[in-house]
Amino acid sequence: MSKGYWISSHRAPADPEKYAAYVKLAIPAVEDAGGRFLVKGGDVLAKENGLNQRTTVIEFDTFDEAKKAYESDPYQLALKELEGGADRDLRIVEGAY
Repeated sequence: MSKGYWISSHRAPADPEKYAAYVKLAIPAVEDAGGRFLVKGGDVLAKENGLNQRTTVIEFDTFDEAKKAYESDPYQLALKELEGGADRDLRIVEGAY
């Protein structure tokens, strides 16, 4: 079965006020869309050109669900709260096992 994943890594610390406003909306938006947080922050050991910054991994039942969650109105509203407050590398990937 193929799952969908969001992998989000910060390139630098986020603006604390904007990030707090984003999180307040983003977590329920993601969870309501079926996302399950596997990693939220925590210690990072960066290797091979990685950055030692906050990383989040979210699992969805399918790749399409992950894409729809990102494109959803509730998540887009959360992103507006974060606008200009974070430099992130967010990838939506398909994983099979």
